[in-house]
Order: sequence, then C-alpha cells, then structure tokens
Amino acid sequence: MCGAVAVSRRVFVSLDCAEGSEGLLARFWAAMLGGEVGFTGSTGAVGVRAEGLWIVAFPVPGYVAPTWPHAGVPKQIHLDLAVVDLEVAVAEAVRLGAVPAAVQPDPAGRWRVLFDPAGHPFCLTTLAPPE
Repeated sequence: MCGAVAVSRRVFVSLDCAEGSEGLLARFWAAMLGGEVGFTGSTGAVGVRAEGLWIVAFPVPGYVAPTWPHAGVPKQIHLDLAVVDLEVAVAEAVRLGAVPAAVQPDPAGRWRVLFDPAGHPFCLTTLAPPE
C-alpha cells in the first residue's frame, strides 16, 4: 500500500504459561534464540530480547497447556504490538479492519485487545520497554 503509515514497527510474541514457570520459559527462549532476558514485569511477565524480536512469557492463572494436535485445548499465543499513542493506534487498527474485544482486561488503559479480520486476538500496548 503506497503512502500507508505503519501502526507499529515492534512486535512482541507473548506466550501464556503457568504461574511460576515464566522464568524457566524465558531462560529457555533466551538460550534457544541467543538472546537475553530484557525485563521482568510486576505482573510476573518476563521478556526475552533476541535479534529482531521479543518473546514474553506471561503467567496466566489456571493456565492449561495446549493439547495440539488434539483439539481439546487450542494453541495459546497472541501478538502484542508496541505503540506510542494507544488511542490513535486503536483507531487506525479499527480503520484497517480490526474489531475491539468486548472485554478489555486492563482498566488502567495501558493496552487494548482487538481481533484481526479472521478473529485472532492481538493487543496494542504502551507497556513495551524502550528499544
């Protein structure tokens, strides 16, 4: 698309995990990707910085691991897109075809959950650590 302005230029891949396992998961991905643990958040989230991307292990109460390839529990992954101005980014995403989720779990307004045109959830957030 000529003349289009990117909504975000940084992508975080967030992996849900059981509470208490986020450090182990972060160390695993840091070793796998030749990266380093770049941050530990107050929510227990741990971010791994590798060349060209971040992977975040995010603890979820009651987490159940995927049962792939069996359909019992589907894969559990979503994208977090780092933005500077949350409201502007949400408006642009909606203009491009995203649909805001009916439930927004962050009452402080630091991120928004949306669905892409195929129904996949993703988040826009201002909580990204600096580059």
